[in-house]
Amino acid sequence: MSPPLNPQATPFLPAITSLPTLADPALTSTLDLLFEPSPDLHALALPTVRALSFASYDDLVATLRAQLLDLASAVQGDDEEEKEGEGEGEGRRRLRAILGSHPRLGEKKQKEVDAEGGAGLSQLSAAEQRHLSEEDEELAGLNWEYEERFPGLRYVVWVNGRGRGEVMADMRRRIRRGDVAEEEREGIQAMCDIAADRARKLLQKAAEEAAESSQG
Repeated sequence: MSPPLNPQATPFLPAITSLPTLADPALTSTLDLLFEPSPDLHALALPTVRALSFASYDDLVATLRAQLLDLASAVQGDDEEEKEGEGEGEGRRRLRAILGSHPRLGEKKQKEVDAEGGAGLSQLSAAEQRHLSEEDEELAGLNWEYEERFPGLRYVVWVNGRGRGEVMADMRRRIRRGDVAEEEREGIQAMCDIAADRARKLLQKAAEEAAESSQG
């Protein structure tokens, strides 16, 4: 039996070939490590992971990226329903919930779920955003402006070492662009870039720990 994963302790990833046979809690914990906790992503991804085999975590992330982009294309049909007053379609609700699982830049919360249902700041997100410091008035204003421009979405970016000014300039660019469909696609790309980067770092950390253990 595969050991349970504990993202709040020392994060680790199981062997990629073991994913289809993991128990649901272990598999969802693996997805949470890479993508942030999201029941909607679990519902979308678990059948795919159970049905396929993957050569690497990059392969897994690429497969889920394609699935999310397909969902984003499909929900464009929801726009007409919304214009006709039929409310938000289920596909768009699911997509926005998945993208909204990432915390706002500078968010202080560590574990709890915020009032709008989004995730607080996980350990991995905290490490990725460390150099951005806490949310101040300028960053809070940009978060508000972004979410006002794109209701139901949250700004997602792979920080990748970029400084605060560069990240905020990117936020302003995307707000000015004002293209919801493109924003959904860019959010998916960023979320998957983050997941692939996390996988590489976690696997490297596991290899280094194994090497240290063997030398001890």
